[in-house]
Amino acid sequence: MTVLTGAARQRLTDAIRAAYDDPEQRKQHTEEYAYYPVKWVDPYLARRRKIGWDLYALLGIGREDKARMHEQHGRNYAFFDAPVGMIFTIDRIMEQGSWLDYGMFLENIMIAARARGLDTCPQAAFTQFHRIIEEQIALPDNEMVVCGMSLGYADMSQVENTLVTEREPVGGFARFIE
Repeated sequence: MTVLTGAARQRLTDAIRAAYDDPEQRKQHTEEYAYYPVKWVDPYLARRRKIGWDLYALLGIGREDKARMHEQHGRNYAFFDAPVGMIFTIDRIMEQGSWLDYGMFLENIMIAARARGLDTCPQAAFTQFHRIIEEQIALPDNEMVVCGMSLGYADMSQVENTLVTEREPVGGFARFIE
């Protein structure tokens, strides 16, 4: 894990934004591993779209407003203006079970932050720009980027921080057998 603040956080933000904002450069950056399914199916597709459109509606971004969508997505790379940005990495030798453990590690960081009055936002968006990240943070060859995460105090005056997503009822994903 690499924790970035101040000038280091800004250098990473600037480097990624330069690639993200240039369509030709952006095409040269792809994820190193498949974070999302190759083919989306329901109910996952519908849930993903609902959250996205709900957020854009709060922000007043219409479905045809590609420029504002691009800008909103690009806020990921500024860690949504949080003062602390974290880049999580894993040793390439680790297999699927270790990635499950890593998810619990991420969740525990998020829970510990909330216990201290801080907010977090895990960000898969960073995986597309792993080569830039590797260079900016001098990542050893044996490490790969898992995700980024913003850390700070949520500004509740910002409408996007008021979004409450729908949750699947427990019966939708759990079976109870007696």
